[in-house]
Amino acid sequence: MSKIEVDQVTQQSGSTLTVGGGACKTATVDATTITLGRSGGTVTLASGATQSGFGRTGTVDWCTTAKTSPFTSVSGKGYFINTTGGAVTVTLPSSPSAGDIVAFSDYANKWSTNAVTLNRNSSLINGGSNNSTLDTTGSSVTLVYVDGTRGWKQVNDATENVTGAPQYIVATGGTVVTCGDYKTHIFTSSSNLVICSAPTPGNNSADYFVVAGGGSNTIPYSGGGGAGGFRMSNSFSLPSPATSPLANPSGLTLSVQSYPVTVGAGGSAPAGSGSASTFSTVTSAGGGYGGSNQTGTMTGANGGSGGSGRSAGSGNTPPVSPPQGNPGGTSPSAVNAQGGGGGAGGPGGNGGPASNDAGGGGIGSYMSDTFIGPTAPSYGTPGPVSSTRYFSGGGGGGSDSAYPSNRGGAGGGGDGRPSQPATAKAGGVNTGGGAGGTPGGDFNGGSGIVMIRYKYQ
Repeated sequence: MSKIEVDQVTQQSGSTLTVGGGACKTATVDATTITLGRSGGTVTLASGATQSGFGRTGTVDWCTTAKTSPFTSVSGKGYFINTTGGAVTVTLPSSPSAGDIVAFSDYANKWSTNAVTLNRNSSLINGGSNNSTLDTTGSSVTLVYVDGTRGWKQVNDATENVTGAPQYIVATGGTVVTCGDYKTHIFTSSSNLVICSAPTPGNNSADYFVVAGGGSNTIPYSGGGGAGGFRMSNSFSLPSPATSPLANPSGLTLSVQSYPVTVGAGGSAPAGSGSASTFSTVTSAGGGYGGSNQTGTMTGANGGSGGSGRSAGSGNTPPVSPPQGNPGGTSPSAVNAQGGGGGAGGPGGNGGPASNDAGGGGIGSYMSDTFIGPTAPSYGTPGPVSSTRYFSGGGGGGSDSAYPSNRGGAGGGGDGRPSQPATAKAGGVNTGGGAGGTPGGDFNGGSGIVMIRYKYQ
């Protein structure tokens, strides 16, 4: 091998390349190798110059301005990410090559409060085709792109587990709304909730809201129909009083599978009880129909809540805890004094001795607007508790007069007053409300609704 030792080597034309400079600086050249510098010396790239083809040594150049908003990372760069003000999404480099490297560090020790989401940008992360989450306080992560089989792999020994697998439930089905760190799937008709991932242990639980169809009326001189059963959970501890006292403190544990969702239909008049709504192990019973006070079916039917009649139907049938509904009101023998159907939050009112003294429908129960997110006004009805939506109200008793007590209960119960239009006498759609009673006219109960809520980030 030939060897040339000079004080300085300078290219004389084209782009200038200077090697060495000063005593005993060398450039050793053979057919395949160029060695710059000497042992103990320093080779410096001039200001404004760039290098290519040298590869990387497993390190990055750190950007010292902390990132606080979404950005796309660049190979060879490290980023301090400050999530004090909220979560940040980082998009990994597109079309990476083997050896590409990026790094991230928790600038303010807030990743456990507001996580960093790694958008894989069509590449795998440790063999997984999912975005990843960085949520360990104070951690630092270095990723190197290996190949198309494993994609980006973590190479440093840190507390963060970058798996490329979802950290929370991922699901499809129904109408999906987001509120804070939670998603709610809303079903207004029967379908399926498909769980694509449910990491265990911990992040695989969900809250449920299952309302059945309300009961119809029965002519002539009908009592109000009972509301569909009302069942919900509050394992994520939504605030009181914005959460129904009927809420079960324990939710459901979900697994990767398709869950059938049944939304119960309202009962069809005459004398039709509502249909059950179901999700997983939770079933809400349909509301009982309201009985006539003159002929035919004079007994209100049992159900989630009971229908009114000469003998009132029982609520919470079959029994569950907390109870899903209440009994209907009774109707005395006097013509036109009909009782109201039971609601989830209270029994139906009894018909009084006066011919126009019909009972009101039992009040329904409620869920926090937070459960439904920004679409809350689209579902249920308003009620006494603010910032909530009511469901499962009983139908008001029927009479010949617009007596004020025969209103339907909050939560979609049909109105029993003859002054009301026919559209107000049926149970509300997707509320589980019972139908209003009338001297004449068939009115159906309202259909039910199902919602599933879980933490997604």
